[in-house]
Amino acid sequence: MARIAPHERIEADPTPGVVREQAIAVPGLWAGLARTEAGMSSGWHHHGGYETSIYIVTGELRMESGPGGHDVVNAVAGDFLHVPRGAIHRESNPGDCESHIVVVRCGQGPPTVNVDGPAV
Repeated sequence: MARIAPHERIEADPTPGVVREQAIAVPGLWAGLARTEAGMSSGWHHHGGYETSIYIVTGELRMESGPGGHDVVNAVAGDFLHVPRGAIHRESNPGDCESHIVVVRCGQGPPTVNVDGPAV
């Protein structure tokens, strides 16, 4: 067993607009915290062969995906989201305070792949 304190997390898997702090990265599993400032949007990206589970700890989260980014899901603190493997998406924070989300991914390959835009 291992305990990872906040100061032990490392910034990893950069995507413009979101800060990811990796806590655990072992074969088949990635877990950490992501922070998005109020009013910010991330760049478009996907998580390759990883299924992703998200828990919104604080703030708000807006996820855009699908053709042209027209599929939208809004979530608030206490909500869970599921992002299927390979789903191109971006997240934004429509709220007025920084959002914090716990991210757990199960799969293989690079945990984050940045792309130029939404699915077509």
